[in-house]
Amino acid sequence: MNRYRVRFTADAEDDLLRLYDFLLEQDLDAAERAPAAIRTGIELLGSSPFSCRKAVADNPLLREFVIPFGAAGYVALFEIEGPSTVTILAVRHQREDDYH
Repeated sequence: MNRYRVRFTADAEDDLLRLYDFLLEQDLDAAERAPAAIRTGIELLGSSPFSCRKAVADNPLLREFVIPFGAAGYVALFEIEGPSTVTILAVRHQREDDYH
């Protein structure tokens, strides 16, 4: 089984900070638990990124990964770059309209 290196773009890292800041204002307990849930979810991409749904029909390498958390969760947009790298492009809450 191939093991992919998972990396984040600067925009995706900004998304994580934005989501964390939002939770800090709403629910301190959730803010403490969310990073671990996201980290655990992202780790799964290292072994099976092709198991995630396609983000667009005409690009099989651009995919979305749903990360369960509480009543909703998060969605990570990522690209499979060759045989060894997965790049997280954006992260949003499932109830947000779209990626930022």
